[in-house]
Amino acid sequence: MMNIVLWILAGMMAIAFGIGGAAQIILTKEHYRSLARSQHWVDDFDSRHVKAIGTIKIIGVIGLVLPPLVGILPILSPLAACGLMLVMAGAATTRFRRSEWGLMVGDTVYLLTFAFLAWGRFSLAPFGM
Repeated sequence: MMNIVLWILAGMMAIAFGIGGAAQIILTKEHYRSLARSQHWVDDFDSRHVKAIGTIKIIGVIGLVLPPLVGILPILSPLAACGLMLVMAGAATTRFRRSEWGLMVGDTVYLLTFAFLAWGRFSLAPFGM
């Protein structure tokens, strides 16, 4: 049962972060900023940094789902969750600096979700067990 819960959660996060990361890579910084008030964090970064963050998200999403799907180095999945946790720690820090408290709560929820995925795949329902 826990395996199913973790797969569903990983899939939902992969879709959300895959779309977000792709948007950061494909769109200009100005266009990405115009999508929503929650995207005004880009004002604190150069456009190259925004694209780099998007690339890191895409790599994290790939690491989250692809290794266990193909059965090669599935340990990369919880490690990718840890990496995405760090991305969200940076996001929450940016929200803190900008005094965007409500948005910081959302980033913290994402951080905790990735923490749960990492814990789940390291301890609760590891791949190959």
